Amino acid sequence: MTEATHRRLIIAGTGIAGLSAAIYAGRANNDPLVIEGSEPGGQLTLTTDVANYPGFPDGISGPELVQQMKEQATSFGAEIEHGVIETIDDSSRPFVVTLQDGTEYTADAIIAASGASARTLDIPGEDELIGYGVSTCATCDGAFFRGEEMIVVGGGDAAMEEASFLTKFASKVYLVHRREEFRAEQYWIDRLHEHVEDDEIEVMKNTELLEIHGSPDEGVSHVTIAQNESGHPSENLDGPETTTTEFDVGAVFIAIGHTPNTEYLEDTGVEMDAEGYISTHGGDGGGQTKTDVSGLFGAGDVVDYHYQQAATAGGMGVKAALDADAYLEQHATEQSERESARTIGSEQ
Repeated sequence: MTEATHRRLIIAGTGIAGLSAAIYAGRANNDPLVIEGSEPGGQLTLTTDVANYPGFPDGISGPELVQQMKEQATSFGAEIEHGVIETIDDSSRPFVVTLQDGTEYTADAIIAASGASARTLDIPGEDELIGYGVSTCATCDGAFFRGEEMIVVGGGDAAMEEASFLTKFASKVYLVHRREEFRAEQYWIDRLHEHVEDDEIEVMKNTELLEIHGSPDEGVSHVTIAQNESGHPSENLDGPETTTTEFDVGAVFIAIGHTPNTEYLEDTGVEMDAEGYISTHGGDGGGQTKTDVSGLFGAGDVVDYHYQQAATAGGMGVKAALDADAYLEQHATEQSERESARTIGSEQ
């Protein structure tokens, strides 16, 4: 058995939250080890142009921004390792962190910044065109398709909000939903109907996307949709009541929710909501990113299911690094006091 390597601080995730935490933790001499996770760089790596991250007036590609932040973090002493965390044992201190390949570390503190993965449709053309007209973030990418007709897929709050936001840029927004009834709150349904009355949004119920057409060079050219008045048309494609149509649009926004990457925390004392998002203390003053497990902090989209922006994730990563630093300082002080007490006791 190889003895586990001890680290002062381990950060889960190399998205904007994790890398922002790594920069601050490195500057604080906390020797952070950053575990990349199953989606290195997070969702930003799927965005070809980032125009709303502060400091880049001409924009920057998502992968380039992530790479620059990695370089900045490592310049301050952070170490980045390829790997995925399997489990965290919080039953004693230090924490025991086990990766999927069996590698073990111990750590005095942990920042969970493992993000949330956007749910997708798993249809032809989706993966090939993500970042080239297919997006999971209207706030991030809507402005790039100004004047185009756009599709938003979904029937919940997120889809309603995305569709409403896109009316600022689109010549027309089509909200595609596979059922008759929406899952959204009444507030968002009312907002949607206001845009429908203004002829800015057209609702296409009992409709599903079957395929997205286009190329990375030209973007999205059109989509294939299926419609059936009974709903879920893809389950009855050969039925006489199902019609299949080619539909011209310039962009497709998928808004069917996110899945937080928190499986590795399931056996810990970290409190999470029904969807798996981490609950943190929040509030005013320090300690906003604390979880119910002392020494374990949460930051970014793994906590924030509302804003889910690169800039807000970065800010939360900074908070987590500062909270972790305060915890580590207190931890070191308490450990020193215990050792002093043991020394005095042995001398007596």
